[in-house]
Amino acid sequence: MNETFRSLDLINDKYDGVIIAQFPDDLKELKEELIYLFDHLEKKKLLWIKLSIKDSHLIPLLTEYGFVFHHCNELDITLVKKLIDDPVIPTATNHTLGVGAVVLDGNKLLVIKDRFWQKYKLPGGHIDDRENISTALIREVYEETGVNVEFDSIISLGHFSPGQFNESNLYVVCRAIPLTKEIDIQDTDEIMEAKWLDVNIYLACDEVHPYNKKIVETALQNGGFKIDTTKDLITKDDVKYELFC
Repeated sequence: MNETFRSLDLINDKYDGVIIAQFPDDLKELKEELIYLFDHLEKKKLLWIKLSIKDSHLIPLLTEYGFVFHHCNELDITLVKKLIDDPVIPTATNHTLGVGAVVLDGNKLLVIKDRFWQKYKLPGGHIDDRENISTALIREVYEETGVNVEFDSIISLGHFSPGQFNESNLYVVCRAIPLTKEIDIQDTDEIMEAKWLDVNIYLACDEVHPYNKKIVETALQNGGFKIDTTKDLITKDDVKYELFC
């Protein structure tokens, strides 16, 4: 339920919290509104506020009144204030997502060398915000090799902790079917080399990481999880989803 509280627009959430959706950007005015809100807000457990970069001057005031950082991205940050002891707070983002590709053309495996590892490995990279796994797979393979692929199946899920930025990392490796074969690296700043390599040579190479060898061996032996094409399993219009089974 939305309501107006003096100059604040408030939204009740399912965690018995209140989101401050609209607020003054003047420090003095916001301070007065917060003090009044604290005195009159009853039977609520959490108070949320989301600031854009242009509102970042309000952060010291909010932290002075008990708000702490919850999650952020490049353009905004969300803070939360506990109104009771030990409330249930939804978990903030605590992991990164990556995707890798096993692309086989007969006995040839698509591999890359980048400027960070400089040994043959599988193409792949980070899954962007709001990007599906299959979309990220197709994008990353094309950027790193120039080869167009289509998603076939998920063959491996790896979990690493700590990962980048000291967060957990989930690494989803998929089998992909090549639609083209010509190498034409798009991301030349990162990728040093891309090529089709005999899969047996790859598996026998001492420089290839054992983890990558295990993944390729699994891809050769198992069919993996396919995308379920059943329609309308999730009915929310703003949710993109993929079900693998």
